Amino acid sequence: MQGHLQATGDPSVVLTTILGSCVSACLFDSEAKTGGMNHFLLPMPSDTGAKSIRYGAYAMELLINDLLKQGAQKHRMVAKVFGGADMLSNDLAVGSRNVRFTLSFLQDERIPCISKSLGGQQARRLRFWPQTGVAKVKLVDSEPTLLREIAPVEPDQKPGGDIELF
Repeated sequence: MQGHLQATGDPSVVLTTILGSCVSACLFDSEAKTGGMNHFLLPMPSDTGAKSIRYGAYAMELLINDLLKQGAQKHRMVAKVFGGADMLSNDLAVGSRNVRFTLSFLQDERIPCISKSLGGQQARRLRFWPQTGVAKVKLVDSEPTLLREIAPVEPDQKPGGDIELF
């Protein structure tokens, strides 16, 4: 969910999220077999003292710290980052700002980004296996799929044809 993060080495856990302009960073230490994912909405708070996982500056630090508590070492961490679409045609460019922040943060922290799917104008569905570091992302169609409505069958009406089921 937006404004959340989780770190684990549990092999049965798959972390999933849907991203628009938000960004998720998936960090992984292959030796410790632990990883984690965050999901933040904005790069930095307007009030520098504000601490909330909604902001990348805080969410990234918390994710790194949670991984360190589970035996990961920072010099072994790698990142895969996703999201940051500019979904709305306005001047805010939240997605682009989130992307710039994330890549800059990783560079400053010397955590290599080994895979990314960023920007554009489509939402993404992300699945991440924290114990192995595997990530799968799928672009989500921007147009909603129309579902054909099926007329209900009346109780005394047989559901068509000449076949009767007992």
